[in-house]
Amino acid sequence: MRIAVISESFLPTVNGVTNSVCRVLDHLAQAGHEAIVICPDAGAPAEYAGFRVHQVPSFAYRQFPVGLPSPQVQRILSRFEPDVLHAASPFLLGAQGIAAANRIGAPSVAVYQTDVAGFARRNGLGMTSAIAWKFVRWVHDGADLTLVPSAASEFDLRSAGVRRLARWGRGVDLERYHPNNRRTPAAKELRERLSPDGELVVGYVGRVAPEKQVELLGSLRGVPGVNVAIVGDGPARAAVAHELRGMPVSWLGRLGGTDLAAAYAAFDIFVHTGSEETFGQTVQEAHASGLPVVAPRAGGPIDLIDHGIDGLLFPSGDAAALQAGVGMIAADGPLRRRMGEAGRRRVLGRSWAVVCDDLLRHYEQVIVDRVEHVHRVGRQRAYS
Repeated sequence: MRIAVISESFLPTVNGVTNSVCRVLDHLAQAGHEAIVICPDAGAPAEYAGFRVHQVPSFAYRQFPVGLPSPQVQRILSRFEPDVLHAASPFLLGAQGIAAANRIGAPSVAVYQTDVAGFARRNGLGMTSAIAWKFVRWVHDGADLTLVPSAASEFDLRSAGVRRLARWGRGVDLERYHPNNRRTPAAKELRERLSPDGELVVGYVGRVAPEKQVELLGSLRGVPGVNVAIVGDGPARAAVAHELRGMPVSWLGRLGGTDLAAAYAAFDIFVHTGSEETFGQTVQEAHASGLPVVAPRAGGPIDLIDHGIDGLLFPSGDAAALQAGVGMIAADGPLRRRMGEAGRRRVLGRSWAVVCDDLLRHYEQVIVDRVEHVHRVGRQRAYS
């Protein structure tokens, strides 16, 4: 197959959308498919996994590159003649790509990864939730299929009137994130830094931004024998640091690769605080690392955590419930181990290879459906 991937985010920007796109491209290369990437001009490499990367004009908005409408998109797609367009977290650039694909008769798969309505509301784009959802519906109605990562996302999109939905989750690197990493020198050294006197380490991984509600970790002041470690950075770092002042907190900054795997291995409990996640990739990485997870009963984590088995779900924004959940797991060593083992078992069938094979089947289905639609329209015109 020839796949054109158009993404609102790509390297060097590192986030869930970029990571997912890179994993898909890696899989396409290994499977022998042809692909190109279209992304905002924010310093992306000229190629990735042997595939050419095309950059189009963009502007920076609150640390995010936003792709602008450009005639380049139509020209690039027309030259490449894709069998299918993959629109990753479509916004302005993705919407243009979907429209361009329709003009050349190529089917498209839109991957819903960002709460656009929430982003617009938080970042002052002048869009009410109702208007933002109308925009989301307009973008996704142009695609042949929209893939959603969770039951919560599917409910939101169906409620907004988006049709043609299917479920597609995210994979996790089961080799990189593994309980055995606790025995590596890097994890042991970090553990000694985070827990100098044998404290339990409660870890968070992700952007430090207002929507992530990292300040909720302040509730852990009431849990004895616990230190907090935060992996990540972002615009709310100073505000969160102010809220957590006086607590034993280690700021580890942005980490990736084996350094991130070592960080998970140095934790005892993983906490996810934000209630607007469409999926929750760090929850999967924590489970793969053998950690119990405490997260809000909202969005993607609802599908990823079996409450009381591999972690706990607390009411969104409820600091007291978060404290109680972490306190219960922290006080019970056998419970921590059982939950960590259950979390690892839960993700064993979610390797990126398995998940990307599912994606290829979605590609194949929309191609078949588009051909059948063209034939059906042709027959109707012949009889009219």
